[in-house]
Amino acid sequence: MPKLYTQGSKKMNRLQPKKETINFILNYSKAMRIMHVGNVQVEVHQN
Repeated sequence: MPKLYTQGSKKMNRLQPKKETINFILNYSKAMRIMHVGNVQVEVHQN
């Protein structure tokens, strides 16, 4: 079993996302904020 995980895959696919996809993910993550309410962390999207 360890041999299966140490050998590299013969079919290595390189992801080539579009520039629009990257910008969307970055802008979405910039709008996220974490608020601490008591002992709980809440993720809030500011839009």
